[in-house]
Amino acid sequence: MTVTEQVSAPRRDAVPPLVPPGDDAGRRAPPASPTLARVLAGELCSGCGLCAGVSGGGIELETVAPGYTRPRQIAPIDAAAEATIAAACPGAKVAPWVGPQAAGRPWGDAPHVDPYWGPYHSCETGHATDPEVRFVGSSGGVASALLIAAIESGTVDAALHLIADPDRPTRNVLHWSTTRAQVLAGAGSRYAASSPLAQIDAALASGRRFAFVGKPCDVSALRQLATRDPRVDALIPLKIAFFCGGIPSHAGSDRIVRAMGLDPAGVARFRYRGHGWPGTARADMADGTHGEMSYADSWGGHLSKEVQFRCKICPDAIGGVADVAVADAWYGDDAGYPSFDEQEGRSLVMARTPAGVAAVAAARDGGRIVTAPLPIGDIIRMQPSQANRKRLIAPRLAACAALFRPRPDVSGLKVQDAFRLGRMGYAFKQFVGTARRIIMGRR
Repeated sequence: MTVTEQVSAPRRDAVPPLVPPGDDAGRRAPPASPTLARVLAGELCSGCGLCAGVSGGGIELETVAPGYTRPRQIAPIDAAAEATIAAACPGAKVAPWVGPQAAGRPWGDAPHVDPYWGPYHSCETGHATDPEVRFVGSSGGVASALLIAAIESGTVDAALHLIADPDRPTRNVLHWSTTRAQVLAGAGSRYAASSPLAQIDAALASGRRFAFVGKPCDVSALRQLATRDPRVDALIPLKIAFFCGGIPSHAGSDRIVRAMGLDPAGVARFRYRGHGWPGTARADMADGTHGEMSYADSWGGHLSKEVQFRCKICPDAIGGVADVAVADAWYGDDAGYPSFDEQEGRSLVMARTPAGVAAVAAARDGGRIVTAPLPIGDIIRMQPSQANRKRLIAPRLAACAALFRPRPDVSGLKVQDAFRLGRMGYAFKQFVGTARRIIMGRR
């Protein structure tokens, strides 16, 4: 199997039964993966696709209402694949943050580890020096600039990242980029389900050295996979993640289009953000008409209400095990809340590993980006929701435990340290609220 220029999860509107109608009634479905069964029972799946990517065809992906990607086992998987899934699935095990005490681990020698912002060598703000890269990207264009620099320097052969699905533009497919133009064609946030690891074995088998860009949970899965598959670190020298607010359903994207007064079925191109900072959501229709919506309305009014349950208990939404993590370096308004007024893009840039330090330095020395140091304590003014999210993971997980619900292993992620920095009364409300949602089935 090879990875083509564009890679996507199988498209399925309906899933056939394991035993087709009319087949021998004595045939049975394959034994279920214990890890997969537990993750699905607890609604812990992030949709990364890792299980499908290492299953040898035994697991496929499907879209389930209201528009999330989930695995489905269709054939037996061997013991080695099950062990890999158990070790690497971010619904079962989240890669721990590691600092100097864990030197020698593939990603484990950062000199600083913050309860909110994770391990880091350097913390900076910056932006791409190329005006087009800065404009097209969702913030300052640093992630795109790092990819372009890595490709054009020969550090990697290609970058593997998401682009809009040409056939269904509010959705995502995975793409190999080997040029600046291809990287820019896929630049900008993609607030929809994505499964960038669904064909990870094929990507590694291609022999290409490549940079990878994904959600924090995707990079977590890669880090854990690397403990079992040496090809990961040999062939992916640069792993980039972004601060993540959670994965909305496809229904959220459709709500945006309808709120523009348009029909989702007629969308020819769709942009969630970018082309400015923060940029607007924009739907271009096949008939030549278009609609736009502000970031505050598209994310705050629609997408944030559609985030899946796994994201609400995410202990590492800030890419703590990536080589480089990037985010919006929002400017605060007079009330101390990030301002979403249109401005020149600015990125938060955290180099977390020696590989990340080298990538940022190479891009800076090559004139691709400019950066300035940022005190770690200043991030909370740029990303207050991420700090608040991290404080609340402990009580939310406690609610799962109290109701005997499966939950991921979050050891080594400073969940309790972040909890102690919050307010006890608010944490109790989160415990009660999470328990109520679980009991009532409102995830």
